[in-house]
Amino acid sequence: MKAASILAAVALVAGLAGCTKKDETMGPAQKAGAAVDAAGDKVAREVQDKLDRANAAAKQVADSAAQTREQIEKQTADAAADASKGLDKATEEVGKKVERAGEKIQEAAKK
Repeated sequence: MKAASILAAVALVAGLAGCTKKDETMGPAQKAGAAVDAAGDKVAREVQDKLDRANAAAKQVADSAAQTREQIEKQTADAAADASKGLDKATEEVGKKVERAGEKIQEAAKK
């Protein structure tokens, strides 16, 4: 019985030794893999940040271009209106001069 007790005690100690938590440190390959993963994540975040900034800048440029186009259209319309008014005025002045010339011709013909 002594042998059985000793054998049971040895089995119990061996069983408890097997149940203890093992050291969970990473090996060199796991550490290298984790470093590569971390570097890849960092690069991905940096690239995404730069893309976000580039998209914001592109939106600003597009908005600015739209405002510039609107200003050009307004100024072009204003210039066309001014030119039309100037042309109307010039046409009116030419009409008056032609009318005066016609009156002078008629007066000269009466003499």
